[in-house]
Amino acid sequence: MRRALAGVGASKGLALGRARVRHPHVLTLSEETIAPEAIEAELARLDAAMQAARDELGGLREKLQGALAQEIGEFLDLHVLILDDPELRHGLRDLIQTGRYSADYALKLQRDRLAAVFQAMDNDYFRTRLDDLDHVIGRVHAALHRRPDDGQLGLAGEILVADDIAPAELAELSRQQLLAVVTRAGSPLSHSAIIARGLHLPMVVGCADALSHVNDGDALLVDGRDGLLVVEPNADDLARYHVARAKIEKKRAQLDRLKRAPTRTQDGMDIGLYANGERREEIAEALSMGADGIGLYRTEFLFMGRPQVPDEDEQFHAYRDAVLGMAGKPVTLRTLDLGADKADNSGLALRNEPNPALGLRGVRLSLSRPMLLDAQLRAMLRASAFGPVRVLVPMVTAREEIEAVKFRLNALAARLRDDGVPIGEHVRFGVMVEVPAAALTLLDYADLIDFAAVGTNDLVQYLLAADRTHEALDGLYSERHPAVLRLLHQLFAQARDARLPIHVCGELAARAEDVPLLLALGLRDFSVHPGAVLEVREAIRAADVGKLRRRAASLLQCRERAEVERWLERVRAL
Repeated sequence: MRRALAGVGASKGLALGRARVRHPHVLTLSEETIAPEAIEAELARLDAAMQAARDELGGLREKLQGALAQEIGEFLDLHVLILDDPELRHGLRDLIQTGRYSADYALKLQRDRLAAVFQAMDNDYFRTRLDDLDHVIGRVHAALHRRPDDGQLGLAGEILVADDIAPAELAELSRQQLLAVVTRAGSPLSHSAIIARGLHLPMVVGCADALSHVNDGDALLVDGRDGLLVVEPNADDLARYHVARAKIEKKRAQLDRLKRAPTRTQDGMDIGLYANGERREEIAEALSMGADGIGLYRTEFLFMGRPQVPDEDEQFHAYRDAVLGMAGKPVTLRTLDLGADKADNSGLALRNEPNPALGLRGVRLSLSRPMLLDAQLRAMLRASAFGPVRVLVPMVTAREEIEAVKFRLNALAARLRDDGVPIGEHVRFGVMVEVPAAALTLLDYADLIDFAAVGTNDLVQYLLAADRTHEALDGLYSERHPAVLRLLHQLFAQARDARLPIHVCGELAARAEDVPLLLALGLRDFSVHPGAVLEVREAIRAADVGKLRRRAASLLQCRERAEVERWLERVRAL
């Protein structure tokens, strides 16, 4: 029977295929005890399952070397750390030896114990680690019941319906020709959703009824843009699907013709259009799409998911390859932005911070480890000999932080030149504006920098005091909140007064439907993930900046998001 289920669109695209349903592991097991003589065998069974889970994580790590290893290595290694945690292992063995529980029920009890500890913490970051715990427990439980002849989960031509999905698993399944993903939990700003968009994999999250209304083998139609799941679609659904697919293919062909088109508005204004990226594939895609350069290269992906910090030479080679890959177009290299939700295994980012989102992260972490910062800046300067490089510093709040990093950059440049090491003649220096304090005081430090980049993902969550990955706050976290628009308008005006180039590199810039908003507010440079370059270029080419600027006053008078959305509808109708 046909059934339409609503969720939240996390990665656009359409998919039609068979359902593969994966229900959550462990949590509904009933109590099960074993005989005293069976304890040793049960411990051996548990140890074998734990080792099998560890081997799976290691095998996945090897398979993902290169393309996605840096992006998801953090999650793989975090799961290994949880698996090897003495509290988890000793607790499980004690439950089997002392309580004489089966390995399955011991997993449930120990999971519930640890979950209670996480949930009692007055900190959203640690509460979110419960997802990682459940992924690990689920992996071990599956290993307990795997038969020797069981193969890998094959999902070619299928749509996965699950409670949730880890970024590492999503990346692996995408290589098996998975068609789409639907989850009961999740947020469109989660790590998994971001990876799905990078992989062009349709995804719907927050589909609360999916697991209770979808069975293995059901025909499914997934709309990742509108967040819709149709179970057993009827003839009308299929007809609409085929029409929509044809439109998508036609649209894709139209967009392909824009690869070499100028990013110029209807009234003749040229707009800068850069790409975000760090993987070689992303750099190549950015160049092929005609991006003006790389507006954000996240260097932390070199550091995550590994026990040792990359040395200067390893960093230099990665940055040099990115610069060469852009064939003379500028590459903006952001200094290390570990901390908050980007844990690492090298010991750089502090663990157990009481409030990691407001703790030792970004430039604060770099300045606390000057030798690390110097190695990174030297690597960036050396890469500048191969093409234009811009150095970008994240999470700045105060002028003193900017002065400290700039002093080190200039001193290192002078020393490299004295040593005969080739570097670029002028390496531009900029900061990330992602803290409200930095947005409000741009003119106070504009003399120290050559450009600025606005990280709207963090700026919005700090301004609205709303965690961008918190499922319950989807309605509150919004880039279309009037306070966000007014702050951006003020920020762009300050940059214009200071004759300072400024671009937006957050998710807001990558949504073609919000291009009129940003142009009206005064933005003239965008940086988006490579897959969004052509859609954003098309939206810019359809816009008239003069008309939008004349309507900016009415936009700034909006008092709620609904009014902002009505404003957008009116300007689209022009």
